[in-house]
Amino acid sequence: MERSGSPAATVDRQFLTRAGLEVAPELLGCVLRHETAEGAVAVRLTEVEAYMGADDPGSHAFRGRTARNAVMFGPAGHLYVYFTYGMHFCANVVCGDEGTATAVLLRAGEVIEGAELARGRRRSAKGPRDLARGPARLTSALGLGRADDGADLCTSRSTTVLLSGPPVPATSVRNGPRVGVSGPGGDGDAFPWRFWLDGEPTVSTYRPHVPRRRR
Repeated sequence: MERSGSPAATVDRQFLTRAGLEVAPELLGCVLRHETAEGAVAVRLTEVEAYMGADDPGSHAFRGRTARNAVMFGPAGHLYVYFTYGMHFCANVVCGDEGTATAVLLRAGEVIEGAELARGRRRSAKGPRDLARGPARLTSALGLGRADDGADLCTSRSTTVLLSGPPVPATSVRNGPRVGVSGPGGDGDAFPWRFWLDGEPTVSTYRPHVPRRRR
């Protein structure tokens, strides 16, 4: 399925109205662009993770709809932003038919517009490759926060848009376990639903799931 009619166009909503697991690898190379009063920052996506709602113990929607995850239940083409660890925001592209709660976490990317503004937001970054290398760093570089939860990514009138990029050869795409997510019985490899572009320096470091010790 085509993302859109031209490389600079917003991704077509119909392209996203499929399971997150199907959409995820095809989002690699797409661009998320966010405009604020400070200016615009755009990130070319190099790493993502798929989440499959009620069929996925790692998904926020595994146990049903809540006030926090409501955007995940559709329609497709909206941004699901959540707060984690009491200090970071992470962003997901909502996919699938309305009510299915499938989404793609945006794990990492390359800043291709607004690098100076991104550096101002990410002063701890050691270099260009670290500006959006990791889901919290990506949202920080873009300037995304709670107010952006539910943003429509598929209309040019939005301040946050998902844009098509040049097609990525299938031979450049790799997949493996999601970061910090366990599968049944603690086996993270049971869900190899993280996808990344091979050889990209902006891809984040893999960290396996570590079970919490009960006290």
